[in-house]
Amino acid sequence: MQEQFWVVGGEFSDLDFRQIIEGTGKTFGPFENYEAAQKVWRDCSLANRFEACARFSIVTSAIPAQRRQAA
Repeated sequence: MQEQFWVVGGEFSDLDFRQIIEGTGKTFGPFENYEAAQKVWRDCSLANRFEACARFSIVTSAIPAQRRQAA
């Protein structure tokens, strides 16, 4: 299974970025490579640059258990 990349984020309740405001969460993906996810991340970040409490991140899918054991 190939690693997948996701862009997740939204508007948070404060600048501690611990609690996302209900209804503002967004998820994009999966993407097959980091570069594709980075383009979407950049677009989301730029579109929300005037929102101090908005944040987006690139995350990867979990590695399946059988792949972890083989490594």
